[in-house]
Amino acid sequence: MQHDHPHNHEITDEPRRPVRSRPNQRRFDRLVRLTSEAGFDALEAAHVIVFGVGGVGGFAVEGLARSGIGKLTLVDYDVVCATNVNRQIQALQGTVGQSKAELLAERCRKINPQATVVAVQAFYQPKDAEALLPEDAKPDFVVDAIDHIAAKAHLIDRCKRLGIPIITSMGAAGKLDPTQVRLADLFATHGDPLARAIRKHLRQKLKWPAGEDSGPAGVLAIFSLESRRLPIPPSWDAQGFECLCPSSPDGSWGKDNDYHACTDRSLIEGSAVFVTSVFGMVAASAVVRAIVGDRAAKTAIERGAEVRVDAA
Repeated sequence: MQHDHPHNHEITDEPRRPVRSRPNQRRFDRLVRLTSEAGFDALEAAHVIVFGVGGVGGFAVEGLARSGIGKLTLVDYDVVCATNVNRQIQALQGTVGQSKAELLAERCRKINPQATVVAVQAFYQPKDAEALLPEDAKPDFVVDAIDHIAAKAHLIDRCKRLGIPIITSMGAAGKLDPTQVRLADLFATHGDPLARAIRKHLRQKLKWPAGEDSGPAGVLAIFSLESRRLPIPPSWDAQGFECLCPSSPDGSWGKDNDYHACTDRSLIEGSAVFVTSVFGMVAASAVVRAIVGDRAAKTAIERGAEVRVDAA
């Protein structure tokens, strides 16, 4: 006679005995112990929009989904390419050519079935701004992980004018050391060429204050203190860059779609998942901490406890 081994029993999400909490609270039990139930309720009630769900944005979404955010809107025009595998959470065997936003939305629904997750396959640009971020949308937070300067600056400007909190990611490419990632006001970042270009665009094109009158931007930015590493061209680029991106419906090769085609870039940057993911998780952390606020568990210093500094 064959006996069922206890480890062969099917594992389900259902608890084996009645519990006093809501099921979703227990799904995120370990987070609730940090945020408090009231703080977690705020996360469940929150709506966060993420623009760009590639190497940085994809991990930001992962962090937000695993933090119980109640509504996520994921905006990205792109599809998975084989070269995304080294750093993008949706890039797996069998997903090449599929929508990054749709793949990530499906993943989020498995993490938190009670969440509302909306995937929008679109590229943020001024003419579509009202459709993608309506004036009356009022999300609790926007995460900007776009890598197109004009689109990025316009999104930052729109959020600022609409009073929507936004956190923006600066350059995560060309870096190898995640311990140098920092969070600061956009106008207080340094050593980052993308941040410098965004500041210039905001001041020159979108009429943000310049010079001594500028003050802080009021926009959180993630950046790295690490000096940018220029790429070392691999041997297969000896005859010129060869694009591996899925072909477009009309049969042309690559993502030649008037937005940010890799075939149009003068330089293909190197990137590492242990840096891009940290950028994304820092974004998720900043959003969660802002939503939870002072309802979170207190540190020893915040509790007024004496903190002993161990001697070397």
